[in-house]
Amino acid sequence: MPEPPARRADELDPVWKALSDPTRRDILDFLRDRPRTTTEIVEAFPHLSRFGVMKHLEVLRQSNLVNTLEQGRRRVNSLNVVPIRMIYERWVGPFQELWSSQLLRIKDIAENDSPGGKPAKAPRQRKHAKNKIEK
Repeated sequence: MPEPPARRADELDPVWKALSDPTRRDILDFLRDRPRTTTEIVEAFPHLSRFGVMKHLEVLRQSNLVNTLEQGRRRVNSLNVVPIRMIYERWVGPFQELWSSQLLRIKDIAENDSPGGKPAKAPRQRKHAKNKIEK
């Protein structure tokens, strides 16, 4: 069996790492509706310390999933969907065509077979429609 190609660093590796943690995914879900201050995020996750939230936010910033705007002492965090879109285009998009064609094939099989396993008969055309075609 042929050897797989050597693994190379990928620009999406930090995004995958960030998305691998359920708490970070929850933070991204929380930011989906609108930008939030760091304090709002801390308050939304009472089971975490402020320091824990800050560590998760730093991973999300490093992966470019979260943008932070500093306004004096206040930090406003917003979701950046571009890295998620890049993952979608690379990993989901190519398989979308495969699934679509497979589902269409199943649909064709289901429509062309009767319950008894014999091909279904095509619907009959009305005579007056046939006469119009011949004229």
